[in-house]
Amino acid sequence: MSHYVIVGAGPVGRETARLLAEEGHSVILTSRNAGSLNAGDVRTVSSDATDAAQLAVLSKGADAIFMCAMAAYHRWPTDFFPIMDGTVKAAEQVGARLLVVGNVYGYGAGSASPLTPDLEPDPTTRKGTTRHIMWQRALQSSVPALEVRASDYLGEGAVAYFSLLALPSLLRNEPVAFLGDPDAAHAWSFTKDTATTLVAASRFTGEWGRAFHVPSQSASVRELVRRFAAALKIDAPGLSRLAPAELEGIGFSEGIEMAYLFEKPLLLDAGDTEKLLGVTASSLDTMVRDTLSQVADMVATGKEAK
Repeated sequence: MSHYVIVGAGPVGRETARLLAEEGHSVILTSRNAGSLNAGDVRTVSSDATDAAQLAVLSKGADAIFMCAMAAYHRWPTDFFPIMDGTVKAAEQVGARLLVVGNVYGYGAGSASPLTPDLEPDPTTRKGTTRHIMWQRALQSSVPALEVRASDYLGEGAVAYFSLLALPSLLRNEPVAFLGDPDAAHAWSFTKDTATTLVAASRFTGEWGRAFHVPSQSASVRELVRRFAAALKIDAPGLSRLAPAELEGIGFSEGIEMAYLFEKPLLLDAGDTEKLLGVTASSLDTMVRDTLSQVADMVATGKEAK
């Protein structure tokens, strides 16, 4: 059995730790506030990944380090690079392979759908440029690296566009306001499928220095709202389009530059992941149920989301 270190204790990091522990591996799950995780041989350690020396001590003997950490959305250009650099340096010091959780922002607004993992990056936003630079730093390190790229998340604990903008209104049985074209097909990635892809990628015996897409399900925002409404046993609510000024008004100006993601179809080609890693996407209804599991008590008692 192997030893692994996971940087970042969000939904993907925690699920990755759980899956590895189920396979009998020893795991250290670390973040600034690692909390606890009752899953096999998993040890949670609160630490700062920007401290490469400290992370290297935790990673001694590790076969791989999984970089699953998240920075505050409005601070990506300032906070993400030190985390990435600390993780890369620690991996180099202990000779551990590196697996990075990424997303599709680096492809840019001009990329055709479906997105393929071999597309040349052409970021058109600050956040897309940040993600691209992070991957380049991993790619240029002295250790083998892979990136697993997801689209917008669904799943328990996911802090993403749908859970921030649509879910609170759905839980209150109120009209939903969202970004972009509500009828444009869009790829939705499940946090648990992302973890499954990471674990499968860690065993990849082909050439590293490449990306894999998370197998995802496609649905328009309108269809996804309908699925959530059905799961909540309410009528599908009205759906309107958020203007930039409205995003500013609700304190979500960081979403303005990323609105292009929802303006036209955005699909992921995960054929390589399915063929080479043996991972397939969970059903959309499974993703919906898992997302709602975090608010099951509120749904049962009729309380509104906080």
